[in-house]
Amino acid sequence: MEFRQYKSSSLWLDVWRQVRRNRFAVVGMIVLAFLILMAVFAPQIAPHDPNKMDLAKGIQPPDPPEHLLGTDEFGRDLLSRLIYGSRVSLTVGLIVVGIAGSIGVTLGAISGYYGGLLDQIIMRLVDMILAFPFLILAIAVVAIVGPSLTNMMIVLGGVSWIGYARLVRGMMLSLREQEFVSAAHVIGVRDWKIIFRHMLPNCLGVVVVQATFGVAVSILAASALSFLGMGAQPPTAEWGAMLSNAKKYMRHHPVLAVAPGMAIMITVLAINFVGDALRDALDPRLRL
Repeated sequence: MEFRQYKSSSLWLDVWRQVRRNRFAVVGMIVLAFLILMAVFAPQIAPHDPNKMDLAKGIQPPDPPEHLLGTDEFGRDLLSRLIYGSRVSLTVGLIVVGIAGSIGVTLGAISGYYGGLLDQIIMRLVDMILAFPFLILAIAVVAIVGPSLTNMMIVLGGVSWIGYARLVRGMMLSLREQEFVSAAHVIGVRDWKIIFRHMLPNCLGVVVVQATFGVAVSILAASALSFLGMGAQPPTAEWGAMLSNAKKYMRHHPVLAVAPGMAIMITVLAINFVGDALRDALDPRLRL
């Protein structure tokens, strides 16, 4: 088998060209760009303070231009809370993926490179975590450490690293048999340098794809925990918490539930569109 070496810049340029050809990915990137801009410039975009209460205006229907989507039970502007909620959801997704990716990639690389007893210990730990349903385990741990946005992000990152570990371990097992690794050993390159400078860059593509889907899963999990009262606490504007508060008014004022539900759906769908396109673009069988 003949192996060809491609420059990193050329590879990512080729990936970008293929992603641009995917219409769903383009739509997803446009939606994500809009959400990111909305989150960054929330103070300038939001028409009202998301936490300012006016009980005299509680549960009002849409009333443009004052309250475009109406108000919640405390008289807070729903549109403003949706805009600020994008900040919380996107931040949670990125931080959870950062925690999970850091732990999983490091342990997976060590496990796949060294093998032996160390590999067995790490993989048995992965098996133990896999024995529990992801969301049930997260709920149990958050209930123990206490409900809060910070605790929720730490717990979600701490239970979702196993996917990265298994993925990177499998690639490292294959890469350690390659000639460039043997050559690095011969000239006396240290193990940590071989792992992090020579082997892990070859895993970057699949890790990026895994992280993309991980953001979507984290946003859904965070919304579920907040819906159950174990994530964002009042008066934080978070889409899952907004859904929880709205369930009492589903029949009489459904926009309170529909708006944050649609926000979660659109965000996760956009991320998945981009993730699917990246997966296809980085698959060597589809790039031949």
